[in-house]
Parts: sequence; C-alpha cells; structure tokens
Amino acid sequence: MVVPELGPWRAAGPHVVRIADAVRPRLARAAETVRSRLARVAAAAGPRFARPDRPESPRVPRVARPKTWRFVATAATAGLALAAGAVTAAGPWDSNGQRTSERHRAVALEAARGTDHARAHAGTPPRGPEAAPSAASVLTGLGSAAVRSAPGDKALTGVLGPLLKTPALGRRSAAVVDVATGERLYGTGSGDALTPASTTKIATGVAALSAMGADHRLTTRVVFEPDTEEVVLVGGGDPTLTARKEAHGLASLRDLAGRTAAALAKRGVREVTLSYDTTLYRGTVNHPIGVNPNLAAVTPLMADEARTDDSTSGPAPRVADPAADAARKFGAFLEEHGVEATPPGRSKASTRASTLATVSSPPLGVLVERMLTGSDNDLAEALARHTALATGGSADFAGAGAAVTARLKKLGLPVKGAVFKDGSGLDRGGRLTADLLTALLVKAGDPDRPELRPVLTGLPVAGFTGTLAGRYADGAAGVVRAKTGTLTGVNTLAGTVVDRDGRLLAFAFLANGTTDPAAAQSALDEAATALAACGCR
Repeated sequence: MVVPELGPWRAAGPHVVRIADAVRPRLARAAETVRSRLARVAAAAGPRFARPDRPESPRVPRVARPKTWRFVATAATAGLALAAGAVTAAGPWDSNGQRTSERHRAVALEAARGTDHARAHAGTPPRGPEAAPSAASVLTGLGSAAVRSAPGDKALTGVLGPLLKTPALGRRSAAVVDVATGERLYGTGSGDALTPASTTKIATGVAALSAMGADHRLTTRVVFEPDTEEVVLVGGGDPTLTARKEAHGLASLRDLAGRTAAALAKRGVREVTLSYDTTLYRGTVNHPIGVNPNLAAVTPLMADEARTDDSTSGPAPRVADPAADAARKFGAFLEEHGVEATPPGRSKASTRASTLATVSSPPLGVLVERMLTGSDNDLAEALARHTALATGGSADFAGAGAAVTARLKKLGLPVKGAVFKDGSGLDRGGRLTADLLTALLVKAGDPDRPELRPVLTGLPVAGFTGTLAGRYADGAAGVVRAKTGTLTGVNTLAGTVVDRDGRLLAFAFLANGTTDPAAAQSALDEAATALAACGCR
C-alpha cells in the first residue's frame, strides 16, 4: 500500500527565501518588531501560551531541552522576519505566486496568529525561460564573517537526539550539514541506506539538471510522412503537456493541433491518417507498484498526466493508455480546425518525415521545481528517463536508475549504498543515505553549480507551498524548506533551514518501520523546528 504525499501541488516555480546583505537591516527591524509583539502576547496569555500535549498526539518524554513554545516562538519570529524582508527585496510579486503568498501569510500570522487568508494563492504558474537565482542571492550572508560560527555536534545531539529517538520513528538516520562550508555538524546512522520514499526526487532533480541544464525543454512534435500522407504525433516525454483550454504556460496540445492544421493547409491537405509514436522510451510502461492513482503508465506521450478529472496534483484516476488518449484528443482538435483525421494508431516516425509543428515544455529548472514542490511522480519518472537519454543510457527503469547514479557519482557525491529503482521514490526497493541527501542539497547551493539551484528553490516551503502547505502552521513557517517522503512504514524529510544565527543548514531525517504515521511526521517536523530555533554552539 502506498500512502500519497500530503498536500496539493501549489506552485510550478517556488523560490527560496533570498538573504542578502542589502536586506539585513530590514530583517533585523522586522525580527525585533515581531519578537516584541510575541513577547506581549506571551505575557498576556501566561501559562496558556504553552499548549498542553493532546492525548491523540503522543510526544517524546520530556527531557532537558528548550520548551516547545520557545521553538515555536523563535521559529515563528525568524520565519516572519525572513519572509517579510525577503519578499520586500525580491519583488515584484509573481502573479498568484509564492512571493505574494508569503507576504499575505506573514500579514495574516501577525494579525490573526495563524489564520491563512492566502491559501488559494499559494502557487506560481510556470514562468517561462528564466535564469536560476545566482548563488549569491541564495547564500549571501550565510558563510560570511558576520555570521556566527556553525552549531556544534554536542549541542545538536542534545537538541535533536531526544526528538529523533521517539519509538514511532522505528529505524532512523539523520544528518545536518552547514551549506556554506559543507561540514557535517550532526549525524546518527547517516551512512545507513534506508528507503527514502519521495526524497528520491531531490536526487532525480540534481541528476537531470546536471545532465541537461536548467534551460532544457521537452518537445512534442508532429511530423508528416510524404509517401503516405500520414501525420504522426511524436511523444517527447513531457507529462505536463496539456489538453486543457487554459495552458498556464505549459505546452498545449490544442496549440499543437492548430499549428499542425495551418501547416497542412499550406500543403493543401485536409484529410490525414493519424498515428502516434511512443518509441522514445523503452521497457515496460508499468511501474513496479502496478496500477496506482499516484502515477500514470510511464509513456513519452500523455496529456495532463493522463488524469481523468480536473486535478493537477496528487492521487487521481488515470486512463489506461495515456498515449492513445492524448492522440485521440489531438485528432479531435485537428477536426476543430477543419482537418479530418482517422482514429489514431501506433506507428513510428521515419527519417523521411518532415516536421509540421512543435510545442515545448517550460524550462527544465521550472519542471524540477514543480516536481519537488508537489511531489509529482509522473514528472519524476520522465526526468529520470530523460537523464538516461541525455547520457546515452536506456530510457527504462533500470537505465534511468543507472544514469542517475552515474551523474551523482560524476558530481563527486557519496553514492555508496544508494539504489535507484525509479525516479519518484515509489519503489520500496530504493535506498538512500542521509549523507547523500544532505550532500545533494549542499551541491545545489554550490556557487559553481548555478544550474542546480532549482533543487533548492523547488523545495516546499513550510506553511506555504506544496506538500508542506498544511504543516508547521504554528511552527517554523517560512524557515523550513524540505522535501517530504511518505510510504507505509516510511517517513522522511530532507531540506534546508535557516537557524537562529542565520546559518543555512541542510538536513535529512529518514525513518523506516514507522508504526504511527502521524506521530512519525510530527516527530520529524519537531526536529526541523528545533533546528530552526537552534543556535546550538
């Protein structure tokens, strides 16, 4: 049984909080303002400020560590200050975008202590071609002399150890690394290879971006066979190809049909034999987990991820044959433009065929952001196969796994023990270590590898976007940015957090054999919140 990722996909292109020297004064003023207001609230509320543990939410036995309300207050202060300062510096606002969401969220929390008036706007549509944010805009100030020294291992052990020892987590491993220096600050079983679930997508994103670059696009094309006057719809491996009226920046099947009809009109052709080509990929189209609402059959031709409803993320019923379904829709759109088409059949475009029309996906950087923010399994499997194609491998499950491993090894990352059975993490046979996950995040922040930055900008933002939109409502909202992972008996969390002293830390928590999904998720969230509130030297 597969437990789907929590929370809907909110954004195709969320941005990380940008901390730069220019905004430090704003951050300091914002932090002081919010800190004083929280102090007044705490004074007025007295003992009620710390909410009692509820029977339905088991907690770790109390040990010598800061009180939960201090974690919440400190993290909330930092989150509001960082969000307010960063969105001011990063404007203008994206239309219905994450920056708008963070601004509204910060205002709502300040005015109503947690009421979210902007949940409907917590998404950024694909932005079209745009360079990845520079390393400086992401990391400036985090490794400078002005920032205090990094947390110490003993101090972090005292804070994280009790939280990660909760029985609900089963077998666990963890690592915390200073992104600015790459130094590991904390580790427990960090070299143990465990089932990573959807945190696998971090590796898939790094491998795809390193192989193809952030500006690469996935192209769907239509060709014309001169001998038979056959029109062939050639799948380009773009699961975001859409048949909906409003494309919202995605490649449009309707647009492709219109361009094709116009090209055929120039040739004087009004009747065609319609075929479709899915030979870009090899091997079985069925994921090892079988038919499952978490993903469609893995084929290079599909429209709207083969969903049978209006959803854009999360589990949904899928058509049995995505390629045939997309071809039928394409044929109907051709007829709307006056081109009569036969029912589509499978074929393979010949080398003699000439291109009639093409449409292309948003840049790969945007696709990686979308994959991570909403935990998009269809996109993850597509990007793993494209990594194989870009590096001369076979575009099937085995070839994609080998290609991802090879790319990470080429980047100098610690791949010992890693096993990639797929690109999404739905296969329980996959294995990753906390050391590899944190190394991937550090590499994505490397100033010399700006093409990898979408791996950081795509991480769900606690309390705002994607699979973290409904978590950390009164914790480290806006400070924790992490990829979630959830299967039956598996709970994982890996991402970045800005600690109390302004250090950007990468962390990875993996738990296998979890006995209570809610308690396990809560324990991982508490650990990330504690990390955000920590000076820990």
